[in-house]
Amino acid sequence: MYNQSSAMKWHYAFFFLLALSVAACGVGPPFAQDASEPVPTEELTIPGEDSPASEEEPIEEDAGGYARAFYRAWEAQDFIGMYSLLAPQSQALVDSSSFVQRYDEAMKTGAVQEIIAQPVSLVQEDANAEFGVRVTWESAVVGPITRDYTVPLVFEDGRWGIVWDEGLILPELAGGNRLSMESVVPSRASIYDIDGYALAFQGKAIGLGIVPGQIEDETGLLETLSPILDKTPEEIKEMYADALPDWYVPIGDITEDVLQDHILELQPYISAGLAPPEARNSRIYSDSGVAPHIVGYTGFIPAEEVDSYLLQGYRGDEMVGRAGLEGWGEEYLNGERGGTLSVVGPNGEYVTVLAEKEPKQSRSIYATIDHTFQAAVEQALADAVETHPIGHSGAVVVLDIKNGDVKAMASYPDYDPAIFDVLRPGADSELAAVLNNPGRPLLNRAAQGVYPAGSVFKIITISAALNSGQYTADTFYNSTGVWSKLGAEYAKTDWRSGGHGTISLKQALVVSCNTCFYDVGYNLDGQDNMLLPNTAFGFGLGQPTGIQGVAESPGLIPDPEWKMNNRGEGWATGDAVNMAIGQGFVQVSPLQIASVLAAIANNGTLVQPKLIDRIGAGGGAPEEPWPVTEKGQLPLTNEQLFVIQDSLWNVANGPWGTATDRFEGLPLQVAGKTGTAEAPPNDSHAWFAGYAPATPYTRADGSVIAEPEIAIAVIMENAGEGSVVAAPIFRRIVELYYGIEPLTPYPWGNSSQTQ
Repeated sequence: MYNQSSAMKWHYAFFFLLALSVAACGVGPPFAQDASEPVPTEELTIPGEDSPASEEEPIEEDAGGYARAFYRAWEAQDFIGMYSLLAPQSQALVDSSSFVQRYDEAMKTGAVQEIIAQPVSLVQEDANAEFGVRVTWESAVVGPITRDYTVPLVFEDGRWGIVWDEGLILPELAGGNRLSMESVVPSRASIYDIDGYALAFQGKAIGLGIVPGQIEDETGLLETLSPILDKTPEEIKEMYADALPDWYVPIGDITEDVLQDHILELQPYISAGLAPPEARNSRIYSDSGVAPHIVGYTGFIPAEEVDSYLLQGYRGDEMVGRAGLEGWGEEYLNGERGGTLSVVGPNGEYVTVLAEKEPKQSRSIYATIDHTFQAAVEQALADAVETHPIGHSGAVVVLDIKNGDVKAMASYPDYDPAIFDVLRPGADSELAAVLNNPGRPLLNRAAQGVYPAGSVFKIITISAALNSGQYTADTFYNSTGVWSKLGAEYAKTDWRSGGHGTISLKQALVVSCNTCFYDVGYNLDGQDNMLLPNTAFGFGLGQPTGIQGVAESPGLIPDPEWKMNNRGEGWATGDAVNMAIGQGFVQVSPLQIASVLAAIANNGTLVQPKLIDRIGAGGGAPEEPWPVTEKGQLPLTNEQLFVIQDSLWNVANGPWGTATDRFEGLPLQVAGKTGTAEAPPNDSHAWFAGYAPATPYTRADGSVIAEPEIAIAVIMENAGEGSVVAAPIFRRIVELYYGIEPLTPYPWGNSSQTQ
């Protein structure tokens, strides 16, 4: 069984042998040996070996080897290893746990991220030696601290050992002194939309509370509080219904701005049932609650991560970014801590200052989204899901096709980031409700959700076909509605009974002919079973998009190696047949699909999606625009790309397009692809992905948009057909982006956005 005793024995043996080998070879650990150190002779007396006159023989073993091993262990933060190299007389004065505790405490208090030791000198005479070394502490808070040490060693019990006291941690710590850090923490910076609207900022949360026994006009009080707290009078009353008369019952937080706007209404009730408002520092999020999956949230440092944060200069009790831009941008938003590292005596008295450093201002993050459009997209998605008869969740991604900017990213259901503020009234119950919600509101379905691509994947399949040499855009296929090349028992049918007749490959994409694409998958696999997977990889699928600021899933594009490694089975032609229509093991995110459509719209360049527009100036650093990153070109020629663009235009505008009826009357033309992804035993997922405008568009003011600007991917989970469900949502997003009114009602029921 593993225990500290066995660990100690192992460390003693290991470091004894290490030091012995170092001494024998005359070489040290990674840092350089000083040229002034004596070179040990080749003869070596092994401790414990019988020698007729060992006490009278000179000690030829190199004390420097043991000293270097001691400091090498310190560089590795191996305090047990250091202890094993102490002289027996020192080990008799301090036990291992106390030794380890002293070093661990010093490192954490000083926020020491790295120890750098540089040997300087060695003087060795008989059984005593002195080792000169320069040690630098790299502190995350106060910067480097460098001290020169003269380290005594003694040859005792057949080996060299460090004669230790607390001054070898730092000279100033001799005699039982300790370190004390007084940190100076810059205010956490804000997160803004692209135009400077605050999505998250440090501010004062104003706590409102009721003292039941002081209520004079309950009806008036509740009617006044209701719109301010966005709660019904009944909900507020329920919060203090069981309280004793003199209890203070918190009922909610508001911002300083809201308090100022309503102070005259609240004033008559203060101390007449409403307790005087109390302010506290808090992370404040937009009143509209916009973009929670983008902005993210803050929370206390988890216990298992405290040590890591301490080494970065945190105290350990702070609220830090845990998700979204709050988490990704912690380094910017937190700024650079400063502070004063002091020495205090055994009784807590001040001794001296070791080092001081001023903090550096934190830097704000500006997202690529416009909060107004983002909020409208979120509402459009929520409106669609909440009114749909069977849909329960979904996601929308809108990208700028040229630079990859995320114009909107919405996931439903969503959440209020303020639920992670444990001091907020009702936060615990609200957080519990979110964590227990089967709809998983914390999941960002736009980037983390992965689904079968359904017929949207046929864009990939037609690309592989055009590159295979087997097909041209005008290769014909006779669609009878049934495909059975895998055998009658595995016969597959088309979504259209009786099939589509004789159609070309490019027409098959327009009408989304399943049997045609089954056949393509079958033939491609017969030629090369990596043709289809490699084409998908070339479109950026099966791998992260590289977006920064939010977590994402890489999705999955299966291939023979993956199947053998993960399923223990060989690749079958049926795998390629299923993949050809986006089923089988294929998994993609809405963000990935939006990125694919953006590349098609911009004539073939895969651009990494980005959520960060710029990092604000601060701490001596100028404003930093976030770069555009091109990831490569789609595996298509210009002619092949035009075939796909033309087919996608016909999907939404042509006489046989699967979504033509959904875009009738829209004053600009779009291009895209429907998808109905099977998800047994549940209903299918509804997809529509495309771009706009697909042809030049003249605005009401006479200005002309000559080229496509945005790519959009829409999914509603388990909601049915893409043309029926996702395409109308896509249309709504286009109308919102281009200010087209009135908004088209959703076809499945009443809509709150029908103006």
